[in-house]
Amino acid sequence: MQNKLQKIAKDTNIFLKKFIKKQKKSNLIIPMKYGLFSGGKKIRSKILIDVGSIFKINYNSLIIIGAAVECIHAYSLIHDDLPCMDNDKLRRGKPAAHIKFGESTAVLAGNSLLTMAFEILSFNSLNLSEKIKNNLINKISKCSGHLGIAGGQYLDLDFENKKISKKRVIEMEIKKTGKLFSFCCVAPLIIKNKNHKEIKRFEKIGSDIGLLFQVADDLIDYKGKSSIAGKKTGKDKKKGKATLISLLGYKNTIKYARNLILKINNNVKKYGPRSEELSKTLSFILNREK
Repeated sequence: MQNKLQKIAKDTNIFLKKFIKKQKKSNLIIPMKYGLFSGGKKIRSKILIDVGSIFKINYNSLIIIGAAVECIHAYSLIHDDLPCMDNDKLRRGKPAAHIKFGESTAVLAGNSLLTMAFEILSFNSLNLSEKIKNNLINKISKCSGHLGIAGGQYLDLDFENKKISKKRVIEMEIKKTGKLFSFCCVAPLIIKNKNHKEIKRFEKIGSDIGLLFQVADDLIDYKGKSSIAGKKTGKDKKKGKATLISLLGYKNTIKYARNLILKINNNVKKYGPRSEELSKTLSFILNREK
């Protein structure tokens, strides 16, 4: 698993570095690169490639699409760390972007990464029809804005120190994290022009994978070590964050996560051996330490 993640991370970073190098220089390039090349595992890209392999999508096309996903993920982390959001000073063992470059620069670098994602999806070297590119841009836009990442972050902040139902917590975590995973799961089906019903099915699978990832992240915050996680842990409880752990308890949340994996595996088992790599990634997500 580590070797495959490293290969995907390497190939994604090679593409992104070449893409940025071809752009005109600006003062924001350095903070953008700081947020983008901070050592993330590229799990979203791995999920994209796992599902892409089920539908026999060209690997290089998936790397380019994954690069767009990683730009949006990097933008969201830069903004999440800001003092007006989660006020985190560390990210992946390094000073957060706003600590390194200042708040205004961090905001602008995040904004620039968000828009660069759309630029990448319209890139000439992405060998897809204009219609498919437009559909991918449309889908990733919805997953990133008020119906996705931004909306989820709003709810995350709004729910602090409030009694929130399990249904609402799951809704928040799916928006905050699950929607971008949903895009990763449906992008290969959009490329293959699959029908609406099958796309909706993989959207749900992606939401469940994103929920699994967020639950694993919450478990790391609850029990993990800051030195391993690369960020301060124990923050959720101090801030009164609404999480499944706060509702279900630590052990029941682990059971919930394991049941999520069973559910996802049942939904993809009809694809036989082609879904095995996805199953391995799900286990890795739950058992990771950072």
